[in-house]
Amino acid sequence: MKFNPDVSSSRRKSRKAHFTAPSSVRRKIMSSPLAKDLRTKYSVRSLPIRKDDEVRIVRGKYKDREGKVTQVYRKKWVIYVDRVQRDKSSGASVPIGIHPSKVVITTIKLDKDRRAILDRKDRSKSVKSAGDVEMADLILEKCGNE
Repeated sequence: MKFNPDVSSSRRKSRKAHFTAPSSVRRKIMSSPLAKDLRTKYSVRSLPIRKDDEVRIVRGKYKDREGKVTQVYRKKWVIYVDRVQRDKSSGASVPIGIHPSKVVITTIKLDKDRRAILDRKDRSKSVKSAGDVEMADLILEKCGNE
């Protein structure tokens, strides 16, 4: 069901918006889930993928291969992973593009911006603060009723 009147539910418009999205929006769309251990450590389910993250491929012909992300090609909606390539008939090796939804991030390249993203998205912190707000509301309601 549609809740926001400013957003279209038309398939045509949704597809156009997706495929003509600018690079800044594509970054967000090209997110990958985190591995189980990272998910529990940071309380974050997924992150936009970036160069130098280490990933494990979980779908397709190259399933269970691991490697470092060598390039994020936003224009083609793919990432290139180290040692995932095929040989052309001329003998040259060409990297294979893999969609970021088909990989799991096993090691995060952390810098100050990435750390800030993880802190902002941390769900355990938001649950604690939301609990505090509810308690404060209950106390105010009790005081107001007396």
